[in-house]
Amino acid sequence: MKILFLVIGKTDERYLEDGLKKYVERLKHYVGLEMKVIPDIKNRKALSEEAQQEAEAQLILAALQAGDSLVLLDENGKQFHSRAFAAYLEKQMIQSVKRLVFVVGGPYGFSEAVYRRSVLKISLSPMTFSHQLVRLIFAEQLYRAFTIIRGEPYHHD
Repeated sequence: MKILFLVIGKTDERYLEDGLKKYVERLKHYVGLEMKVIPDIKNRKALSEEAQQEAEAQLILAALQAGDSLVLLDENGKQFHSRAFAAYLEKQMIQSVKRLVFVVGGPYGFSEAVYRRSVLKISLSPMTFSHQLVRLIFAEQLYRAFTIIRGEPYHHD
């Protein structure tokens, strides 16, 4: 299984970028991982929230391949404990999912077309985080899940 971690817009804060790089490098020891940054929409301040969602949707959907399993990081998604998330990933590997695509959208979330294409929505917390901070938190949780799958001592119950 391969994982594509798709995000909208670059990370502005150096400390977030450094942390993200740390976990992306660690993850490459466990899974074929690609992180792709979709550039921010040009002139987005002149666009409505819906127009921004639609423009981002076109770019997200264009990045997908046939057979991809699309998982959205969304505030209204399912919440997992770390072990349950690891079990979810392991199940995807057993079911021979070719590529699992996790998406962190822009500040206004996803369009209806993206929601329809997805197989799952995941929420990291009932709290709201910036979409840039979510990248780092999710990368760490993805790393944690793979260490759990491998039985490594990173995670403590």
